[in-house]
Amino acid sequence: MILNIRVDHKTSDVEEMEHASGDIQELVAELEAAGVVKEKIPLVTCNRVEYYLSADNIPEGFDFRGFTVETDEDALRHLLRLSSGLESMIIGEDQILGQIKTARIRALRDGTCGPLLDMIFTKAIHVGQAVRRKTEINRGSVSIGSAAVELAESIHGDLRCKKVLVIGAGKMGTLVARALAEKHLKAIMVANRTYDRAYNLACELGGEAIHFDRLNESLRDADVVISATGSPHHILTLERVREAVPPERRSRVVMVDIANPRDIEDSVRELGIRVFSIDDLRGVAEENRRRREAEAREAERIVEDELELLLRSLKRMVADPLLAEIRSRMEELRRRELEKAVKMMENSDADRVMDDLTRSIVDKIFHDVAISIREAAERDDVEFLRACADIFGCDSV
Repeated sequence: MILNIRVDHKTSDVEEMEHASGDIQELVAELEAAGVVKEKIPLVTCNRVEYYLSADNIPEGFDFRGFTVETDEDALRHLLRLSSGLESMIIGEDQILGQIKTARIRALRDGTCGPLLDMIFTKAIHVGQAVRRKTEINRGSVSIGSAAVELAESIHGDLRCKKVLVIGAGKMGTLVARALAEKHLKAIMVANRTYDRAYNLACELGGEAIHFDRLNESLRDADVVISATGSPHHILTLERVREAVPPERRSRVVMVDIANPRDIEDSVRELGIRVFSIDDLRGVAEENRRRREAEAREAERIVEDELELLLRSLKRMVADPLLAEIRSRMEELRRRELEKAVKMMENSDADRVMDDLTRSIVDKIFHDVAISIREAAERDDVEFLRACADIFGCDSV
């Protein structure tokens, strides 16, 4: 069984997702303790916490604690839609494809991904690439980062004369910064705990890198702050923002928090600063969805076609162990008969020995087949007889 357990932006807000990671991890640990999990790949992003499991014999009545749970075909369809950008808050965004690749590589490294999930995730990656190659679902700026910039624009209007501070120079911060660069802003500041990363990104964008210990100075005159770090703790606390941002400027400041866990304390709103989280990007996401409806329909068609191929491949995998055993037995038979023939050829005619060799191999293979077929006939097992006829291409049944 393929099992997908998840919480995402469709069912939960950002606060609920913050707490979900540990709960789902505990749930999966319970299944592992029950000995039913064979393979697993976790996938955690700012908009989702998911686990993909290869599992057998889930305990009856197991408590999934209200999380979304899908199995087999539904779980596979979700993964292919996910890799194609159809399940993202911002339809068509590319970051999720890289996150799926990273999740697979990390699980392979950790030894939790076996051949089944490896094949499934590799297929999902290929489908995601195909959708982006065959459609224009990812045309233009489509990311959480660009949505954050659009949200800031909806409040401030043109940002070209505004001072924008990006906190975080990781993948999400980079998406934000690049979305800002497309606006040809005059003042972009990048702050990061590792200054070199902030410097490299700022150079790429023509902005200014900020040492993290100077963050308060940058906050003092920033018009827009977009925070996207990977910190487990709040970066912009009520105390820090109160100290850094003068009272007369607070009503003009917009802060957008696209981190998970969140970077900005809710209480910062008490200062009169407009603070937005991932939840507030849903309006931008809905507009993006409407613009891409036609491309999304084509992407869904591709997903369904590829899902059918994947299901067929998985069914064929069931036969692989049987085929391997049959091949091994036949190879052992071939080896034994060859050894006999080599010894006989020392003192016998080669043509006669080869004739005996091939005849002997056929006889030994046919012997076991004949016994099974006759026993099936004795018990009136017509289905087995028909299956044998199909295997050997016969018309006698």
